[in-house]
Amino acid sequence: MRVSSLLLYAVVALILAWLVIPIVIIVPMSFSSARFLTFPPPSWSLRWYEAYLNSAAWMQATRVSLIIAVSSAVLATIFGTAAAYALNMTSSKLVRSLQLLLLLPLVVPIVITAVGVFLVYAQIGLLASMTGLILANTMLGLPYVITSVLVGLRKFDHTQEMVSRSLGMNRLRTFFIVTLPQIRPSVISGLLFAFISAMDETVVSLFISGGEYQTLTKRMFTALRDEIDPTIAAISSLLTAVSFIMLMLVAINARGSKRRTEKAG
Repeated sequence: MRVSSLLLYAVVALILAWLVIPIVIIVPMSFSSARFLTFPPPSWSLRWYEAYLNSAAWMQATRVSLIIAVSSAVLATIFGTAAAYALNMTSSKLVRSLQLLLLLPLVVPIVITAVGVFLVYAQIGLLASMTGLILANTMLGLPYVITSVLVGLRKFDHTQEMVSRSLGMNRLRTFFIVTLPQIRPSVISGLLFAFISAMDETVVSLFISGGEYQTLTKRMFTALRDEIDPTIAAISSLLTAVSFIMLMLVAINARGSKRRTEKAG
């Protein structure tokens, strides 16, 4: 048993190292003073962060990505929460089978999704538009919200809704006053995951973004194809930091929810 445990720890350590080493390498390179990507850096400098912050093109792409991420996360949270509530409350097998359809963006290879979105947008004129990018990322964020909110709803005691409605509240008011406050941690977690998904999304953006509505990830991909400099490492480090902060917020939110549940119990 001890040998098996050591072997398991060794395999897990190798997997973690495989995932973490690229980040460990990229972050120091973003502080390099060299003109090209070099590791280890010959000396330390913030010049590439300054180059990113002082570039109008990079800032425009960042603004576009932030607008898309915030807008799509909010829309995905609204529609995903409504869908999760309907799926949880219904007893119809047909409606419940729609859960598989709503979760398809997590199952279908992203390249196939990107090609499909491109073909549809080409027909209706949404290519290289803010509306098209927001709608596409909303679709990609829905599964995260639905999955997260369903977990919260299945822990919720729905007899509280019945009591509220028996006292005269309609279903909508009952949801906002009774249900939503108790599943709020799950809703927030879904919102944060949808935001991360939209900020990091690359493949669909390569197909449908362009012009003044070019996302940060697409511009990074284009820059890597044309010329590699440490500005890419600086932006990658910032995106990694944002994703890490969001995941920490999810963990803090989940821990706070667990403590409130234990106190209530």
